Amino acid sequence: MDDATTAGISEPLDLVKLSLGERVFIKLRGDRTVTGVLHAYDAHMNVVLSQVEETIHFVDVTEDGQPLPPRAERRNVEMLFVRGDGVILISPAQQ
Repeated sequence: MDDATTAGISEPLDLVKLSLGERVFIKLRGDRTVTGVLHAYDAHMNVVLSQVEETIHFVDVTEDGQPLPPRAERRNVEMLFVRGDGVILISPAQQ
């Protein structure tokens, strides 16, 4: 990071603050991911997102225990509150 970016960063939540109003990628417990515009967050990592795409990843197994190819289900949500105890990772979304 350059000096202009790191100058205002003194703790980890400052990095999240830089993403306010931007699209972010959030990995959640339970093989879920969400991508959306970050509107608010707090110290517990509770977040409010808009224009959200949620993806749930599944790996089903056959009756004899063999894994089937992974699949994903997606849904779009206008506004979403994500409870912080389920958050594993927050990152700027890939363009």
